[in-house]
Amino acid sequence: MPYNTALRNYGAKRIEEIETADILIGIPCYNNEKTIEHVIQMVSHGLARYFNDRRCVIFIADGGSTDDTREVARDFQLKPWQEKVITIYRGPAGKGTALRSILESADKLKVRACAVVDSDLRSITPDWVKYLLDPVFEKGYEFVAPVYVRHKYDGTITNNVVYNLTRSLYGKRIRQPIGGDFAFSGDLIKFYIDQEVWETDVARFGIDIWLTTTAITHNFRICQSNLGVKVHDAKDPAQHLGPMFRQVIWTIFFLMENYESAWKNINGSEPVETFGYAGHMEPEAVSVNLEGMIENFKTGFRQFSVLWQEIFCEDSFEQINKASKLDVSDFHFSTDAWVQILYELAATFHSWKINRYKLIDLMTPLYYARVASFVKQSWNMTSLEAEELVEEQAMKFEKHKGYLIASWDEKSGELPEKNQ
Repeated sequence: MPYNTALRNYGAKRIEEIETADILIGIPCYNNEKTIEHVIQMVSHGLARYFNDRRCVIFIADGGSTDDTREVARDFQLKPWQEKVITIYRGPAGKGTALRSILESADKLKVRACAVVDSDLRSITPDWVKYLLDPVFEKGYEFVAPVYVRHKYDGTITNNVVYNLTRSLYGKRIRQPIGGDFAFSGDLIKFYIDQEVWETDVARFGIDIWLTTTAITHNFRICQSNLGVKVHDAKDPAQHLGPMFRQVIWTIFFLMENYESAWKNINGSEPVETFGYAGHMEPEAVSVNLEGMIENFKTGFRQFSVLWQEIFCEDSFEQINKASKLDVSDFHFSTDAWVQILYELAATFHSWKINRYKLIDLMTPLYYARVASFVKQSWNMTSLEAEELVEEQAMKFEKHKGYLIASWDEKSGELPEKNQ
């Protein structure tokens, strides 16, 4: 059934009772009983320290947690002048619906600024509230994306896919397009709510990249704010990130079709103004199973190599074939090959009108190969040194954007038999 609101009656009634506010901080959560109290505490302290002259609401958008997330959130005592709303959102399961409930509440309260922070953060400090909200209040920005100091093996989807594509497609160097911690102006909130996206797969699977891409392509004023070190419940790429890769890349490719006229006319990229934390600390280490990633790739090669040979050009497939024969000790999957493969994949997605999820499934082993190669290349580097590799990779995506456009146009008139 269609949902004309993500707010349950209780949540909507609480918002009506509060009437108006200057700031709403939303925390989407699901089974986060171990971290939710710390996140609420830091948000509450940040609002008290930096915005104690404004009316503030902390909104907990829960996905029906089966642990004690809501009870822990309910028991935490805020400052007397701060309001707290805890509600289970209604609608399709996922972060997109949680975001919808947060944005609806912010709009009803006519806030000047809304920020969203993840519920599994262990490194959040009161300063995050200031860093996210100040650009909206003080500088008139409408969308604030996060920048973090992250361990070199945290954020592998961002480092190897999302940052590169967002930057080369839309021309803005937004370092963490799916970071999860954002801030929005009142005008942007209204715009988001009015979009026909909230009951689609985009909202279920890729809401963060949709927020970022939509803000860029509709010319809202965009900046970044450095929040310092990000420590959260990081996941080993070999074990947990395959589903996320499939969801995020599907959304990016879907948005490429919507905004084709925008990205085809953009050459190069420009930095966006960055505020916030100015220092650097080496973040907590993230362990990776290098052997597991390479084995995932080789298993994929045995299963899908015939299809890969059909999908990719001869040169790309040769690079894949070569990598499949390498041991862990000498494993390498070059950046140039990865750029070409990802661009060919986008063009193939565009030409396939059915079975697109199966196409993305076929690609996941190649993502493991690329991450394994990045891990090998950066093994003895600090996270700051590894950041230079990420920047070099992003430049290659920009440099070869013409290859994307040529592949896209070439495949546009085709409906390959292989997807029947």
